[in-house]
Amino acid sequence: MSRHPAVLQKSLIAAVQVLGLAVWFSATAVGATLQREWSIGTGTLVWLTASVQIGFVAGAVASTVLKLSDRFRPERLLAVCAIGAAAATGVLAVSVDSIGPAIALRFLTGVFLAGIYPVGMKLMASWAEPERRGKAFGVLIGALTVGSALPHLISGFGPLPWRQVMGASAVLALVAAVVATAWIRVGPHTGSTSAPVVANYSMTMFRERGPRLANIGYFGHMWELYALWTWLPMYLIMGQQGRGVMQVVETGLTVFITMGLGGVTGTMIGGWAADKWGRPQAAAVALAVSGACCLASPLMFGANGVAMIVFLFVWGAAVIADSGVFSTALSESANRRYLGTALTTQTAIGFLLTVISIQFVPLFAGAVGWQYAFLLLLPGPVIGVLAMKKLASIKSIQPQKAVIDNESTTAVPSP
Repeated sequence: MSRHPAVLQKSLIAAVQVLGLAVWFSATAVGATLQREWSIGTGTLVWLTASVQIGFVAGAVASTVLKLSDRFRPERLLAVCAIGAAAATGVLAVSVDSIGPAIALRFLTGVFLAGIYPVGMKLMASWAEPERRGKAFGVLIGALTVGSALPHLISGFGPLPWRQVMGASAVLALVAAVVATAWIRVGPHTGSTSAPVVANYSMTMFRERGPRLANIGYFGHMWELYALWTWLPMYLIMGQQGRGVMQVVETGLTVFITMGLGGVTGTMIGGWAADKWGRPQAAAVALAVSGACCLASPLMFGANGVAMIVFLFVWGAAVIADSGVFSTALSESANRRYLGTALTTQTAIGFLLTVISIQFVPLFAGAVGWQYAFLLLLPGPVIGVLAMKKLASIKSIQPQKAVIDNESTTAVPSP
């Protein structure tokens, strides 16, 4: 089979992730404006992000219980969920004027996002040979970072009304649905068309050493990732507050450079390193670098523009470089007939942890100051490194040659 269809499909899947996930941080990007217009405090504002994470967990759990990603055609499921996420965001942009309905709609957005990101991972795996899967997942996670950062880029073009920023994000998600419906298909690495019932595979996979360690590493990574993405604008604003130089436009562009450009760089390097040297080794290096950045964050607080951008670029690259590596490791160690369930379970638990860390960072900052706020995230990388050291001893969790058979590959039943 020619590789050209695979390249095209992987590119389209990545594009859909960029467009569909633009709604994720759309409210976070305009948080400062919403605080002023709705007269809400930081403790209330946090729920605009936390509610998305909780909704994502709820959607992922529902998908796991119902085995949606293993029962229905994934490209159709992805398109429907992109439409739902766009609708929830669009309604908020057009007609909401208070925090209560906004939180409800953000929760609903998260529910639909659970049908975009994990399903995108399954589609990418279906087009990627195992020996190239690290790079493929690196592309996918890079798409996630760019998509998540897009609202910050939009707001960085100028002091735009928050409704325009969120409306633009909703339109991008609709485009994602069109692309998914029109052009995306399931790849050849899918195995049989039916799967026997395995009760509670989302729990039984933790009895196996490989999946368990891959998940523990991922959970440590998630403790840090979304709390950093959520509170980075506040860290920047508070660091420059005394100088009065950090404006909305500058903050938006800096965050986009960190999340978007730095994130893409990190995921590509991480995917390449995972294929070349092994999944655990690549993840451990990324975790160590991001952990070092956590330690250095108090020293960089209030630093000048160039120094801060370089520091955050490195951190933004390291903090996401291992995300696709963990997904790859799980895809190679879990029962591939239930890969969709395994990946969705992994992300559900990981995102539940993000709700906790997102909530704790501003509380910790209130006690010790924003200069030291990100030290709270350090345990995540430390735990992740320890898990990766143990995972490295399992020789099977390494770059593999393609093996396609009905017992080891993921089933994608038709509706």
